[in-house]
Amino acid sequence: MAKEQQFVSQIADIESDFPQWYSDVVLKTKLVDYGPVKGTMVIRPYGYAIWENIQKELDKRFKETGHENAYFPLLIPMSFMTKEAEHVEGFAPEVAVVTHAGGEKLAEPLCIRPTSETIIGTMYGKWIQSYRDLPVLMNQWANVMRWEKTTRPFLRTSEFLWQEGHTVHATEEEAMEETMKMLSVYEEFAKTCLSMPVLTGRKTEKEKFAGAVATFGMEAMMHDGKSLQAGTSHYLGQNFSKAFEIKFLDKDGVQKYAFTTSWGVSTRLIGALIMTHGDQRGLVMPPVVAPVQAVIVPIASKKEGVLEACTALKERLQKAGVRVVLDDTDNSPGWKFNEWEMKGVPVRIELGPRDIEAGKMTVCRRDTLEKGELPLENAEEGVRALLHEIAENMYAAAKKRMEQRIVDAVTLDELLNGVNRGNFVRAGWCGCRECEDKVKEFAQATARVYAKEDTAKTCVACGKKSAHTIVFARAY
Repeated sequence: MAKEQQFVSQIADIESDFPQWYSDVVLKTKLVDYGPVKGTMVIRPYGYAIWENIQKELDKRFKETGHENAYFPLLIPMSFMTKEAEHVEGFAPEVAVVTHAGGEKLAEPLCIRPTSETIIGTMYGKWIQSYRDLPVLMNQWANVMRWEKTTRPFLRTSEFLWQEGHTVHATEEEAMEETMKMLSVYEEFAKTCLSMPVLTGRKTEKEKFAGAVATFGMEAMMHDGKSLQAGTSHYLGQNFSKAFEIKFLDKDGVQKYAFTTSWGVSTRLIGALIMTHGDQRGLVMPPVVAPVQAVIVPIASKKEGVLEACTALKERLQKAGVRVVLDDTDNSPGWKFNEWEMKGVPVRIELGPRDIEAGKMTVCRRDTLEKGELPLENAEEGVRALLHEIAENMYAAAKKRMEQRIVDAVTLDELLNGVNRGNFVRAGWCGCRECEDKVKEFAQATARVYAKEDTAKTCVACGKKSAHTIVFARAY
């Protein structure tokens, strides 16, 4: 036990210093390192493998819903950004600008994309002529730059990776349907691939995307009770269509402005799964996106036949589609157990002479740390079934934690007490900006999403009749 405690002491205590725990874990498990430019990160192979699995799962869902991938330039003329007034005002503080290239000053400054509505809108205005060209359903996998003042790996960095969907529709109804459809795609992905429960709903005017008519968010509860915006879907109406002349000749022979949407998730999802599932021992990886789903640790590896049996088992699991590693290094089994536990590998398989003789393998699941046995004969089916069980159990446990930490408040004091205890707080809101600002000033909490049901009677800030029930929380 002393060795385990010593190993775990490499990371801060998750309960008493959660921010330091997070920093320790992402660095010590080699997910990421700090880049030489302040606010940037280097995503290391173990971290990038998570992103590749996220990409694979989301890309499949996007294509199943009719979307195609494209790529648009990183550099955007500054004049494009100024065409939609609310948009440029919202992003101005975060925009990085290129003023010189090739040893000369540029005739027009170029911004490094903070998001791509403007440049994609320009191209859509050029490509779309008729109702026959609609709908346009495109997605882009890209990097983005937003000059952040306070940064933390994966959660908020000056440069990050994401996908951004941009679609064009003939009617408001079609655009709204797309907006809600993609929000539900994200929600299903979070559940089945990240084992992460989320709250979805509309954002307030204050919290919406700059230039959108309406923004719908996906909020996840982290270990410390703070919220992390894990994804957004925006109904843009005709705001960008009018700014970038995205018009089409309709069936009735009339020129009309189209309706557009945009939606996206980013490498922030990696931070979300770390802070949702992690524990004092380190990472706990959701099996669907885990870089390594199972690790085989030989026991008494110098004994005849042990390494050969481990290698054969690895090959069988690989053929069955399991991402598996055989740790045949000369480190002790105890060291390996701790190392792979910190990395969050869902299943550890221990295989030694006694196991081989009995025709079984010892398995330890990372989510519960429970040990058991599975027959070697049907190892492929056994491990795949166990991975599925772990994914479902992780979701159920995280959902239970979240539901137990959603409380109601009628007064500002109750709201403050709720967020101080690490909860999401449902409370009434009259709809005025002043009351929303008052909540933030008093409790350092922001409106995350509209609650599914309007249960509140009075506004938590002014006591007047409530227009909406809002989920408030402190957020990353």
